[in-house]
Amino acid sequence: MDQGMLNALALPLLFSICGGLYLYLRFPERRPRALLVMTLFQLVGAYGYATAPEEGLFGLLILHAAVVFVLLVRHLQAPTLLPGNISQ
Repeated sequence: MDQGMLNALALPLLFSICGGLYLYLRFPERRPRALLVMTLFQLVGAYGYATAPEEGLFGLLILHAAVVFVLLVRHLQAPTLLPGNISQ
């Protein structure tokens, strides 16, 4: 089997998971953009899987999709802070 697409997308998808988790936990104001970038990485991976389906790439995409889904659900459930309501 050809491992070309898995080799090309493994590091970007793992970087997306690590970078997205870091941005999500460290910078709450950047969460929407981080989730958007992670979703776009998922779409690039899905295109790669559609052009060259491989079992390893599918597993990596499932892992990435699960992380994005959990972070997105947590973001949508979290209340937003308004600038005027912050006590000092």
